[in-house]
Amino acid sequence: MSVLRARCPGCRTMTAVAVDDDYECHSCGAVFHAGLVRVPRAWGAGGAAMAEAAWLELPYPETAVVERDTLEEQTETVAAALPRVPVVLGGCCCAHIGAIRGLSRRVGRLAVVWLDAHGDLNTPETSPSGDAWGMPLRRAIDEGSVGAEDVALVGTRALDPPEVAFMSASGIDDDIDRALAGAECVYVAVDADVLAPGELACFMPEPGGPTADELAAVLRRLSLGPVPVAGLGLTGLRPEADPAAVARLAEACLQPSRAADGRTTR
Repeated sequence: MSVLRARCPGCRTMTAVAVDDDYECHSCGAVFHAGLVRVPRAWGAGGAAMAEAAWLELPYPETAVVERDTLEEQTETVAAALPRVPVVLGGCCCAHIGAIRGLSRRVGRLAVVWLDAHGDLNTPETSPSGDAWGMPLRRAIDEGSVGAEDVALVGTRALDPPEVAFMSASGIDDDIDRALAGAECVYVAVDADVLAPGELACFMPEPGGPTADELAAVLRRLSLGPVPVAGLGLTGLRPEADPAAVARLAEACLQPSRAADGRTTR
């Protein structure tokens, strides 16, 4: 697929064409404010359900499907395949690595707001499980795609001791304003397990967490804030998750704003 032409979610044909930051369908006339990148892989044991969830139907034109044999190949392919404003649908949280890498190449300073019940800050040496999906945020930081000072880790309540130590040493906390200060734009990474159990079908639920409405309010504030949202990632879902509920979260984060002259802007 090409980032210039995508599959319209309504017509199901390759008739959605990139126009500035948006996609306009030449068949039905619909306008979409983001393009969908599916990443149906889970880099760990027993993650088949997460991989299947990458096929949930969302109201955005499909610009790419990334399935690769290694995590590095996946990461680089996602980075290269991003539309102007991406919605990355995993799969596991490793899908975010490519999104962060690709967006960081476009801007001078990228912030990341990572909403997740888990820290995802382990390394191969510190991980209790060895599953790569417990390491993606740390990998994005260690490879230099985002600075630790530009990361907010929000909703986290299940941390391993090495992750706590890394947060203390690097200054990572849940302060979104701190992470956004000085950034040109922000990537928002949402693992569904950040929500309270029962709010949305997810792979690794943890006690506590916000309701879907509370999470949508956080995403809406980011969308309307002073730092533009460059993209959104949604991961950690199960295939029985309600697509409409997932779409509501995406729409809260990616709702367009209006300039004084009436033009749609990011």
